Amino acid sequence: MAGESDYGAFTEKFIIQPSSSPDQELPLKGLTFAVKDIFDMEGYVTGFGNPDWARTHSAAMTTAPAVLAVLSGGATCVGRTVMDEMAYSINGENKHYGTPKNICSPDRLPGGSSSGSAVAVGGMLVDFSLGTDTGGSVRVPASYCGILGFRPSHGVVSTSGVIPLAQSLDTVGWFARDAGILNRVGRVLLQLPEVEPVKPTHITIAEDCFQLLSIPSHRVTSVLVKSVEKIFGGHIVKYACLGDYVKDNVPTLKHFKGERLEDQEYNVAPLAALSSAYRRLERSEFKNNHGEWVSTVKPDLGPGISERVWAAVRSTDENIDVCHSVKTELRAALTALLGVSIPLGTYDNLPVSISLLAKHGSDGFLLNLVETLYGTLKEQIDIAQELSY
Repeated sequence: MAGESDYGAFTEKFIIQPSSSPDQELPLKGLTFAVKDIFDMEGYVTGFGNPDWARTHSAAMTTAPAVLAVLSGGATCVGRTVMDEMAYSINGENKHYGTPKNICSPDRLPGGSSSGSAVAVGGMLVDFSLGTDTGGSVRVPASYCGILGFRPSHGVVSTSGVIPLAQSLDTVGWFARDAGILNRVGRVLLQLPEVEPVKPTHITIAEDCFQLLSIPSHRVTSVLVKSVEKIFGGHIVKYACLGDYVKDNVPTLKHFKGERLEDQEYNVAPLAALSSAYRRLERSEFKNNHGEWVSTVKPDLGPGISERVWAAVRSTDENIDVCHSVKTELRAALTALLGVSIPLGTYDNLPVSISLLAKHGSDGFLLNLVETLYGTLKEQIDIAQELSY
């Protein structure tokens, strides 16, 4: 384990040089990166955040394609990072390896499950890092740690050689402090050509989601809106109630009406029901993937994680077909979701972020948009923070 000088981000440090000639001009040449301890790397045991998992598994025979891609792109790997045990939490804590230190707010959690990867970037220990995102495991720690985090469209970056949590939802994501590096890493992983940025036709703000914030919503939305107005013009900014849209376009959610679809403030009940369907699907696939190992080994798991894991192992697969239908309908309605977390400075000395979504398969467009907007966003952040003092 790494010491305090590494902010507790690493479980293991080593150097793996790029698999290309040093004379080649490559998109990631000269950059360093770290890898969440969920990716297979030839000759190393993938720990999955738990010593009992590491003890009962052999060293990987091959390296995950996502890791090979960034090595081939010219980047140097410097180690493996701490993660929540079995990736089954969003907090960023680990009782065995320690909780990585949130550089932005040292008395707060870093967010998980890709906690060490986020902290390694936030602490300027690496230029970028790889994580996984099933239900927010890149976007949440990016937000907590005040850095950029990207979850790509499901299925567009290979998850081969990555221990699954719930394969219907798992993606390979990445972190960076710099929007240009975020874009370059994405183009390598997504195998995208360099193209000129395309102007968005509209940017829709989900008003009902922002009403749930514990800070003034304008502190978040105004920064984005003013940046968009400056670059693209205010006419492309639209507003919508995401809860209503989901309720109208995902009819299978009626099966969850008895649970959480009743009327709630700001009409987020459909989103709560959507979350319930997601959790049920995640729990079922986790059980199918790891239930036998958990029942046989009875691993030592930290508080919170232990209860969640055993609840999944003892669960039934009730309504799983309905959950898959919800997922299919949502993708059809929204052309699926793709997200990127963008830091928007601080409020009350805590980091604030916003998440942008684009339709499935529009990853390159979104990466370019973030890079285009980011400079102006930082200007608007500075203005907003000055006005709040």
